[in-house]
Amino acid sequence: MDKIKKGDEVVIIAGRDKGKRGTVNSRVNETHLLVEGINLVKKHQKPNPMKGITGGVIEKSMPIDQSNLMLLNPATGKGDRVGFRLLEDGTKVRVFKSNGEQVRA
Repeated sequence: MDKIKKGDEVVIIAGRDKGKRGTVNSRVNETHLLVEGINLVKKHQKPNPMKGITGGVIEKSMPIDQSNLMLLNPATGKGDRVGFRLLEDGTKVRVFKSNGEQVRA
């Protein structure tokens, strides 16, 4: 089970975007995530009339390592560490380490 999932609100804790917040769009592989509006790079794109792509310089979001992200705790408004807890019915849920509250599903 992953500590950070698609749709989670995260805070960047390292790198040039340190302090910014964003929403996780997708998971690229085990350790890298795509976060909306974070780690933007300029890419020179050739036009492709067959696909309807215009040429020029575009901004593209690149993957960021999950070690540079923290899950946003809505109660405190800050980044927080995540742990796991088993409920009585046997389901495994994510919880915030600071206050023990369950992460919204």
